[in-house]
Parts: sequence; C-alpha cells; structure tokens
Amino acid sequence: MKNLDDRMISAHAAQDRMALIKLYREAADSVNDRDASCFFLTHAYIFALEAGATEAQNLHARLKAQGRES
Repeated sequence: MKNLDDRMISAHAAQDRMALIKLYREAADSVNDRDASCFFLTHAYIFALEAGATEAQNLHARLKAQGRES
C-alpha cells in the first residue's frame, strides 16, 4: 500500500473529495502535534463541506473541541 503522502497526491490528482476527507482525517489522527492535527482536520472539514458529506459535522465538532472556533 502506498504511503499516506502518495495516497493524498493521488486523491488530489483525481479530485476525489471523499478519499481526501478520509486521508486528511487519517493524517490528523496519526500526528502527535495538536496544531498539525488541526491543520489536517481543517482540510478534511473543508473537503467534507465541499462534498456535502455527513462527516462535516463530526470534523467540525472535533475542531471546536480543540478550541479552533470561539
């Protein structure tokens, strides 16, 4: 299986928003740095909003829980 970066690049090239949501969420869950995690969560959230995906609510809640919205 390709590494995460390669899978992200492929998903971007294919404009596969559903894959991008999953991959950015995976990236957020795989780092130990809060800022990096929130960076990836923000991207996943934006792709979810663009796709009208139900995951947007959960991603938004996760960002709020990290204090990324006042």
